[in-house]
Amino acid sequence: MNSASLYVVATPIGNLEDITLRALRVLAEADIVAAEDTRHSRVLLSRHGIERQLLALHEHNEEKTSARLVERILQGESLALISDAGTPLLSDPGYRLVRMAAEAGIPVVPVPGASAVTAALSVAGLPTDRFVFEGFLPPKAAARRKRLQALAGEPRTLVFFESSHRIEDCLADLEAALGEDRPAAVCRELTKRFETVLRGTLAELRGAVGSDPDQGKGEFVLVVGGSSTESEDGLEQALALARALREHVGASQAARIAAGLHGVSRRDLYRLLG
Repeated sequence: MNSASLYVVATPIGNLEDITLRALRVLAEADIVAAEDTRHSRVLLSRHGIERQLLALHEHNEEKTSARLVERILQGESLALISDAGTPLLSDPGYRLVRMAAEAGIPVVPVPGASAVTAALSVAGLPTDRFVFEGFLPPKAAARRKRLQALAGEPRTLVFFESSHRIEDCLADLEAALGEDRPAAVCRELTKRFETVLRGTLAELRGAVGSDPDQGKGEFVLVVGGSSTESEDGLEQALALARALREHVGASQAARIAAGLHGVSRRDLYRLLG
């Protein structure tokens, strides 16, 4: 490791084995480890036999603490920044520290690894070449619906974080704003013991989560397909695919699959199939 540097270190999002060899080395050699919750992070370090000075860096003290940490780095110490889970700065504190360090001429070194965003995208079964990460939607219903209305025409895949006590309301608002046929995936408790990934339309997913109490527990990443204009070419391509699939999976399933892949209305497609 280089002294007088800031290392931004990704840590597991659930399974403690999901950490890179490089991350373990950096954490073991850093003079200081800045963590969002030192009690939580101490469990991870102890699991891997690492003992280091831990300092708390969270949204309530970031501005003040960052200045002190930059001073220590400038004096020659190395600092590893971690969050409670995943890659720091993604819906977590830390950007002020990174910005201040960069402005002071300190090398800022990424140590990549686990991320709930990329983990969810990798298993959602939706386009990943272009996507928009929206983090947590507003907790208040009116603000959340307003934000979703603004995103209704977004063509890129949408990624959201959500909590257990708002997941059903969030899915209902997504369905109302984006349409019941919009394809999506509900990724729950990724890499943890009770991990589940549900795929389907927003209407289907809202019903599945609402009918199973276990599906309303844990931490969620929602991946939602982007908006797609139903051009004649797109509809024709979807119809051709649905007709080919109908012989194997039935009209309803064929329409659902083809509509999801081509971003057209499942209802319109099913009507054309009939």
